Amino acid sequence: MDEASQLRSVDAQWARVRGRLRAEVGEAAFKSWLNPLTFDGVRDGAVKMVLPTRFMRDHVMKHYAERLKSLWSGEIPGIRTVEIGVAAQAAAEKGEAPAAQPGAASAARPALLRAKAPPRRGDSHAANGEAVPVAEPDGMLNGAAIQAPLDPRLTFQNFVVGKPNELAFAAARRVADASSVPFNPLFLYGGVGLGKTHLMHAIAWEIRTRDPARRVIYLSAEKFMYQFIRALRFRDTVAFKEQFRSVDVLMIDDVQFISGKDSTQEEFFHTFNALVDQNRQVVISADKSPSDLEGLEERLRSRLGWGLVADIHPTTYELRLGILQSKAEQLQAQIPQKVTEFLAHKIQSNVRELEGALNRIVAHSTLVGRDITLETTQEVLHDLLRANDRRVTIEEIQKRVAEHYTIRIADMSSARRARAVARPRQVAMYLAKVLTSRSLPEIGRKFGGRDHTTVMHAVRKIEELKAADPALAEDVELLRRMLEC
Repeated sequence: MDEASQLRSVDAQWARVRGRLRAEVGEAAFKSWLNPLTFDGVRDGAVKMVLPTRFMRDHVMKHYAERLKSLWSGEIPGIRTVEIGVAAQAAAEKGEAPAAQPGAASAARPALLRAKAPPRRGDSHAANGEAVPVAEPDGMLNGAAIQAPLDPRLTFQNFVVGKPNELAFAAARRVADASSVPFNPLFLYGGVGLGKTHLMHAIAWEIRTRDPARRVIYLSAEKFMYQFIRALRFRDTVAFKEQFRSVDVLMIDDVQFISGKDSTQEEFFHTFNALVDQNRQVVISADKSPSDLEGLEERLRSRLGWGLVADIHPTTYELRLGILQSKAEQLQAQIPQKVTEFLAHKIQSNVRELEGALNRIVAHSTLVGRDITLETTQEVLHDLLRANDRRVTIEEIQKRVAEHYTIRIADMSSARRARAVARPRQVAMYLAKVLTSRSLPEIGRKFGGRDHTTVMHAVRKIEELKAADPALAEDVELLRRMLEC
């Protein structure tokens, strides 16, 4: 029998075994425990099979091993046993490289006896017989699909350290280097484009390099929610829980995304507790500290603040200059010092915008063939520079709002609570949050030393009133345009 015929024969045998199992145990049990089984060949009278996790392997061996042996004996005479391994161990035993993403449920198969699962509901195949993505996947979540891709550029070596981010960097480095959990969780927070995601990718790369056997899952909170909803839809929550609770390091980016999503928060809360109880590392990032995250349950906010909370402050001029010099070295571009100093002064919003500006001027120089000068930089980045030129201050906002509502500037900082004063003060706080990069505590200090929670309340109140009161919405929009122009 040639190789193609053997493959077809194995496909048919595996399809029959799966079909009988599905009919015997029922759809729910099959999806949760048996559907993830991967056929891995026949050697020395033993059928080799693989499951994604130890937990699933132990359950299947306890409850279904004898039946699997009986069914395979009926297909292949001489079968004495069925052996079930774990995906990562199976790959290691064969001397193969670990899967590209830790925790992946896939396992390498021998060259000859390589069997795919038979087509199921929702499957489709290309004309050449190769499988293509299914429209409605069922069974165990695949680790490679859960794991978000890691950017090879985002390593510790490429992270520029300065005073605004030195604590976050040192904490991330400690987590990546430690053989045991140093603090749980590590919670990184800061504004957009300041380096939170960079540090999380760097942790994952470092752990993968130092100890490839450790199982790391990195993904966004949005994808965590999507996978949870998918598990509910396909009644696959057992596999979902096992997939996330059996890792060594779980990293969730932008956790503020699950604010207000009660079911996802509930599952995340239990996943978090399960991992911490097992002394597994958890790393979280958000745009605010745990205590400032709105829409999260109090118990979850409390848990997130258990370990080390490290904030990343807005960049300083020196840090921006260092980032530009490092980026220029990576691009192997000769950037005049006057240009990097100019960009570090002009673009203060975030690191992504700063690096994007450098990419634009380098690309322009390469494609057009013009040297990088201060003049060409201003020409290429005219739109970006114009947007960054206009820096609204809180003092300017207070002055403009006070004039509009005919109150004194001193009322912005006073203790007066009359509506004629309190409402304009809330409008000014809202505009300060929208138009400046100041933190909530900084804004509160500018308004008579008020607490950041007062600023949060003002922002929420104005957002609600804008939706319900067209006149106030018009006032706020007018003030915003006057301040931005």
